[in-house]
Amino acid sequence: MDPSSSSSAAGLGSVDRQLQHFMEVETQKQRFQQLVRQMTELCWEKCAKDKPGPKLDGPAEACFVNCIERFSDTSQFILNRLEQTQKSKPVFSESLSD
Repeated sequence: MDPSSSSSAAGLGSVDRQLQHFMEVETQKQRFQQLVRQMTELCWEKCAKDKPGPKLDGPAEACFVNCIERFSDTSQFILNRLEQTQKSKPVFSESLSD
């Protein structure tokens, strides 16, 4: 095997890892944007049913703050629960070695 081909293969591995990292970051950004969009739609429907004026009144503002906090709390709870579920599952390669 030509030494230059092994170094180029190693370079491709580095590019693959960089590409994978880039894709993971972009996927996280997309998920965050989707979460914000969902939260905005949900809270808008809940708190601004009537046509709002040029400014939010006190009750509408309080409703938005409460809605966003509950949405955030619920999302965090779900993420934590999913992490716990993933940690409790055995890894496939570990189960093969037994």
